[in-house]
Amino acid sequence: MKELCTGCECEKIEQMIRHTVWSSGREKVVIGLSGGIDSAVSAVLCVRAIGAENVLGYFLPSCVTPSNDIDDVSALCERFGIEYLVVPISGILKEFEKIPGYSESPYLKGNLMARIRMTTLYYYANRNQALVCGTSNKSEYLLGYCTKHGDEAADIQPLLHLYKKDVYRIAEEVNVPEDIINKSPSAGLYPGQSDENEIGYSYDEIDSALISLESNDWKPQNETEKEILIKVKSASHKRSSPPNLLKE
Repeated sequence: MKELCTGCECEKIEQMIRHTVWSSGREKVVIGLSGGIDSAVSAVLCVRAIGAENVLGYFLPSCVTPSNDIDDVSALCERFGIEYLVVPISGILKEFEKIPGYSESPYLKGNLMARIRMTTLYYYANRNQALVCGTSNKSEYLLGYCTKHGDEAADIQPLLHLYKKDVYRIAEEVNVPEDIINKSPSAGLYPGQSDENEIGYSYDEIDSALISLESNDWKPQNETEKEILIKVKSASHKRSSPPNLLKE
């Protein structure tokens, strides 16, 4: 696989962001900042593309959000001049407990949090005449490690073509704070949650398997690739438009 030129890649992404924003007739983007590497890299690329004054960050914690995440968000925004707002979602989550048949599990609550956060971001985008910037990467997108109409929803996805390993390389290129780069990836869905533990593989294993599968016409070469391919196939509905009979 061809080695990634991080400087060239940043330039291409920034051009795409500028074109998307300008062609929409908007000037600003809003982005959910989690304290993780994907949202950090996405935000910095937006700053480089359209200026910090046009990037509005939102930290949307729940009662299980790790306390150090706000410190990482604050450090990122201070370094790059991003204006951000803290908008807790615990009260909204509490209201959902009142709906008929409400029950709770990490899966149900995690998806609910992701959708509440994206609804909130679209509210602020509408209010500020802005676009919503997504933060999904290729590794998680192919595996379906995302929530429909939650973190998967956005007006622009600057990292969707990048494997997780490439996101780390871009993070180094654009000077994302080391604390963010070095922290364990987590969606913060429950205390101690780890993305890699939840998926069942490390990101190194995931990226190696996906790259091999793509280069071998999606024919697995070992057991790990077989398991990864099962995940990719089962998540295909997340990458497709809803089936319909509309004819144009």
